[in-house]
Amino acid sequence: MDLLERAAPLAALDDLLTASATGGHVAVISGEAGAGKSALAGAFAERSGGRARVYWGACDPLLTPRALGPLHDIARQAGGALRELVADRPRDRVFDALIDLLDVPPRAARPVLIVEDVHWADEATLDMVAFLGRRLSRFRALLVLTYRDDEVGPAHQLRAVLAGLPRPALRRLSLKPLSVAAVADLAERAGRSPAHVYEVTGGNALLVTEVLATDQRVPATVRDLVLSRLAALSDAGREVAGLVAVLPTRAEAALLGGRAEAVEECLAGGVLTVAGDGVAYRHELLRRAVEEALSPVRRAALHAEVLAALTGRSGVDPARLVHHAHHAGDAVAVLRWAPVAAGRAAALGAYRQAAAHYATALPLAGEFAVAGRAGLLEAYGLAAYHGGLTVDALAAYREALALRESLGDRPRIGDDLRWVSRLTWWLGRTGEAMTAIGSAVEVLAGLPDRPGLAAAQSQRASLLMLSDRDTEAIEQGTLALELARETGDVTTAAHSLIAIGTARMYRNYPTGRDELEEAHASALAIGADDPAARALVNLACMATDWLDLATASETLDRVLSFTHARDLDGYTRHLLGYQARLHMLRGDFSTACDLADQAIVGTEMPGGALVLSLAVRGAIRSRRGQEGALDDVRLAAERGHGTGETQFVAPGAIALAEHLWLTGDVDRAAAEAKRGLEVVEPVGQPWMTGELAFWLWRCGRLSEAPALVATPYRLLIRGDWRGAAEEWEARGCPYDRAEALSHGDADACAFALRVFDGLGAVARADRLRRDLRDRGLRVPRGPRASTSADPTGLTARQREVLGLIGEGLSNAQIAARLHLSAKTVDHHVSAILTKLGVRSRTAAVLKMGRSTHD
Repeated sequence: MDLLERAAPLAALDDLLTASATGGHVAVISGEAGAGKSALAGAFAERSGGRARVYWGACDPLLTPRALGPLHDIARQAGGALRELVADRPRDRVFDALIDLLDVPPRAARPVLIVEDVHWADEATLDMVAFLGRRLSRFRALLVLTYRDDEVGPAHQLRAVLAGLPRPALRRLSLKPLSVAAVADLAERAGRSPAHVYEVTGGNALLVTEVLATDQRVPATVRDLVLSRLAALSDAGREVAGLVAVLPTRAEAALLGGRAEAVEECLAGGVLTVAGDGVAYRHELLRRAVEEALSPVRRAALHAEVLAALTGRSGVDPARLVHHAHHAGDAVAVLRWAPVAAGRAAALGAYRQAAAHYATALPLAGEFAVAGRAGLLEAYGLAAYHGGLTVDALAAYREALALRESLGDRPRIGDDLRWVSRLTWWLGRTGEAMTAIGSAVEVLAGLPDRPGLAAAQSQRASLLMLSDRDTEAIEQGTLALELARETGDVTTAAHSLIAIGTARMYRNYPTGRDELEEAHASALAIGADDPAARALVNLACMATDWLDLATASETLDRVLSFTHARDLDGYTRHLLGYQARLHMLRGDFSTACDLADQAIVGTEMPGGALVLSLAVRGAIRSRRGQEGALDDVRLAAERGHGTGETQFVAPGAIALAEHLWLTGDVDRAAAEAKRGLEVVEPVGQPWMTGELAFWLWRCGRLSEAPALVATPYRLLIRGDWRGAAEEWEARGCPYDRAEALSHGDADACAFALRVFDGLGAVARADRLRRDLRDRGLRVPRGPRASTSADPTGLTARQREVLGLIGEGLSNAQIAARLHLSAKTVDHHVSAILTKLGVRSRTAAVLKMGRSTHD
């Protein structure tokens, strides 16, 4: 069929391939099933000719998707190191080999990676897309993604991945159904009634093609269309069609041995088409229509036949075996292969897929002895925890705990109690967590299983540290560390070092950093991803909380690369809040909101993990006078206080107090600041204490700064607004500097207004203008719509970066000049290109030059 009404998206793909000569791009093709996404990608690949080297990969509608399924497809086509590594090497090495595939000389054919049906993608594949998206600008390559937009709901992980792709390099192409005119054109060529064809197909490109391919009357449904073709086949042909229908991808030649004539009959009758070394249906809709027409008994028998043929063959992904075993109703095969598939998925960082495989096996685990079922539950709980499914993980460990208690298995009881403690903490129930870990230590004390006791003591130390009981945390952590080293338990030793180092750092930053770096290195050396990540997580969070912005930026870059590569979703989303706060402090409100959105969108995470993201987004919305601000800050405060932990209480209380003050409710603002200060001040963290004290002072409820308050807040509360402003300027925090200047003389306030206006902080600027009127000072005019301080929406920092680009500096040179990380400068440059609507740094400079002279 002609690609009617697809000229524009096809031309867009051509343009992106041309543009990739100077840096990679991403094309995202969306549309309903049958809209022609694959046909468009195929036409583009065909016309690209020698300009491109096209690699294809596809995601499958298996019961649980293959981990990195599309990359296996691409590796088979590419060969070389990628093919050798993809089967059983660590994911970071596989991704490095993929990058090598994209790194081609300037005159070579440009690599084009086409990944189809990413709405079915496993987590590791989505991580691969995100990994490529962050690096593609360095290479002359094009990444093409297709997905069904009607199968991607608001919480689908794909949405967060697409939102994180660099906007300047991204082009979205949405395929709509064919118009009435296009369908009429095709129908008339085939001698059919245009109105009838459009009525049946709704303009769906696939259905139009299939309807016009039949010589019979126009069928009422896809099912009728396919079944009418099957009716014309022999019994052997229908047998082959049914067998291929239960294979979500394609039927390899090896599965069709001895059926060559029947296969040829299906091909000649338009039922099947050639696909690689086998055959398949032209579209998933057609395959499903045949599969659903099979009786349950026949369908199960066909799945059993495929399972028998695949079992024992080398190179078969165990996820396929689980799929067919499940649909065949073969409990023994499911229990055999699900743990294997789960282990493979977990090794590739696809923890949610690992959990899904275990979940497939669990209902059948009644065949196991009690200990076997408990072990399966524990394996599921661990995968679910790493995949961010905390509620499900906790339920699994509780069930496993009950089974272990029925067996009197004290070492495993203690271990399960330790996991219950950790998971209840993640859910914000610190009291339950402390009770559970106390029980774990009691159960394990006196047993010869010393590593188990060390792990429980280390978990108790961690909870004590999180509860701000630093002295006890260091004592308990030291006991755990000594016991872990005595027994050679490197993982627990690292966990203990994290508790000790963080407890020391919390009150006396940066003391404790050495312990965290040692914990990271030792855990990394043995492949213990969780403690290796957690050590850097704590260091990044502490640096941010202590406003050591250079260390925070560098460490956040390190740890987010680590957690992204290993699919540690819970840590990643928690850290995005800290990265958002970092950008907010530096005056990049747009990037801060984008990062907070990425954290908040997705599976619900109870407890404190998202408090900082909500607080940052709410604070920026409050300053800008935007809708949703109160909802964000109120939820942040509610969740923060629910944990009882300073790290979560403070940001929520601060954001809510600021919002209430900006909206004129000074009494409630003071009450929220006081409520937060009562929790935070005894802990002695100077920055959190200082900011809450500042708001209480701002509301007229505090005359002197508490004993331990960070310098800028202490100076401001004492009346030294100039000194406070200088402190904030030295730290590179423009909004906070303007906040300090707003307490000064007329000139200082005028400067503060310019900063607020430039940041789009409308509500804060309006409040300052009212204050100036009350003080009897001159009120500078606000920015006009036509002559805004920056009509492009660039922040002060982004304008500074753009100025340095104009001087010919590279990103690395800009980073050195401004004392920023290279990653942060990359973010700024991407934001600049997006806001200016240009694709290159040179174009950005030229555009700003024109606007300056207009």
